[in-house]
Amino acid sequence: MKRTRSKSSPPRLTRDAERLAALATGMAASGSRLEDHFWETRLAEQLTRLLDHGSDAALETALDALYSAEPPAYDALIDAAETHAESLTTPDCDILLIAAPVLAWSKYSIYSGPLRPDLLEALASQFAQCIAAPGARLALLPHLYSIEQLPQHFSKTRELARELGRHAENGASLPAAKRALPETAPLLADTRYVLGALAVPHAAPLFIWQEASTEKSREPQGRPHALERWRAATGTLFASLLTGCSIEVLLPDAYHVSCRESDRAVRPFGIHAAVAFLETALQLEGQALRAVIAPFGEERAEEYRIAFTEATRNDVLHGVVWPLYGREEGPESDGPRDQIETLLGELGIRDIVALDQLFPPEFCEDCGAPLFADAAGELVHPELPEDAEQTRAHLH
Repeated sequence: MKRTRSKSSPPRLTRDAERLAALATGMAASGSRLEDHFWETRLAEQLTRLLDHGSDAALETALDALYSAEPPAYDALIDAAETHAESLTTPDCDILLIAAPVLAWSKYSIYSGPLRPDLLEALASQFAQCIAAPGARLALLPHLYSIEQLPQHFSKTRELARELGRHAENGASLPAAKRALPETAPLLADTRYVLGALAVPHAAPLFIWQEASTEKSREPQGRPHALERWRAATGTLFASLLTGCSIEVLLPDAYHVSCRESDRAVRPFGIHAAVAFLETALQLEGQALRAVIAPFGEERAEEYRIAFTEATRNDVLHGVVWPLYGREEGPESDGPRDQIETLLGELGIRDIVALDQLFPPEFCEDCGAPLFADAAGELVHPELPEDAEQTRAHLH
């Protein structure tokens, strides 16, 4: 899940934020494994204290301050924050919060909500066979979540990891969610998540790919093999839940890496869905559409926004956001734009305008939707023609 950073000048650092920034800077500059351990231990103590008390503000402030000023320290701090949010240790067990993502795109609404008991039981059984290491104990939440319904803060993530870990450790069943969940955004392409926790004895393997091959068992146990088995076992289960959708099942893993990898993987789905939607809503073929690709960000490209128009007009009809991650960020990287252009070409769009200007990431003041650049470089709100609105409402 791409983290939203402050767009204004970073606020003044509190004592806790200063401490986090200093520890992360020391960690990033470390020259040995022993020194790494020194910084890791102290950073872990500070993060555990803050997250256990729900104090996210100091962490967020430190991350904002380090993002541009000290990128290596930013990476060290966010990696440590994710680790301490999704994992913890009890007197008897190591606990890890996990997510099982599935990508979906459709002309219709993409389901999120409760999981039927029989489906939950089947998913748990297949997880134990395909993903979890022998001896690992699993607890799955009986709900299929959208990204809006996931924990929005590190402390809330840690709270969820602790709660699910307790159920996994004790073998207790999980009740349905009691709190009201945010509404799911009506996107053409999106990710859904099954959340759970694994509990294992200290230093024991969590996942099947951590198990070393033995002389008696020569079956491959790596991630690709686990993903192949998981997809074969759960594809029909997810398809029965996400009716009317094209889906792709991804490998379950630790919570934050699963969210990040699914964010990457869903990007092409968004473009596929947008083109299919416009072709149906406007009764056009891909060659009658134009795509305008523009980088957006404060100081460097943080995402591309792809605007779709008719090839003979400049009115933006629809838009797709393609977020950038890690090494993809920055003007020195043209890889993502090339990937977008290749994908658009494969979908039949030949009229592609790539703008080099870096645009500010502006949003509609009324509805909060992102604004997109048209072929003339003006930022506008996408609007479908009136005669296509009913089709859109019917399809999605």
